[in-house]
Amino acid sequence: MKRVTSTVIGLVLILSSPITLLAAPERYVIDTEGGHAFIQFRIKHLGYSWLYGRFDDFEGSFVYDPDDTKESSIALQIQTASLDSNHAERDKHLRGDDFLEVDRYPTASFKSTSYRETGFNKAVLEGELTLKGITKPVTIEVRKIGNGPDPWGGYRRGFQGSTEFALKDFGIDYNLGPASRKVEMILSIEGVRQ
Repeated sequence: MKRVTSTVIGLVLILSSPITLLAAPERYVIDTEGGHAFIQFRIKHLGYSWLYGRFDDFEGSFVYDPDDTKESSIALQIQTASLDSNHAERDKHLRGDDFLEVDRYPTASFKSTSYRETGFNKAVLEGELTLKGITKPVTIEVRKIGNGPDPWGGYRRGFQGSTEFALKDFGIDYNLGPASRKVEMILSIEGVRQ
């Protein structure tokens, strides 16, 4: 009887102890090969409409920690010469000295410094954007799109975010008119868990 009582007391102590098993942070590679991730931009054209474009060549990874989302992070590398605005002559101009100077600055990058969830499927991502050799802090408003298993035995997680910044902040001072001084970047990111 004494042995049974000791066992029961031991089980009660174990079950009531504050030890919590936490899952390891999840590591993801961004699915650029499958065409499930995009880095796009838009800027006003004369104040009358939007001009859209994208970067076709980029790579990156992110960490998402469901138990402590503040520990989540992302890093991206973008090949600036992969810019495509659906107009060959304009793309040549945008890659040249007036804008991105892709021969001198072939890569742009983003690395997060903090991530905080602000509501249902919403978050704010802070980080540093490097463009044309200039690094500036940017804030990205994030929406969690979804997560779960895929048909190939993997597990995926997706987000979308956007930020806006002045061209002159990154050394681009070409005069596009007063309505076109800022550009918006839109990131649609789907990652495959490793």
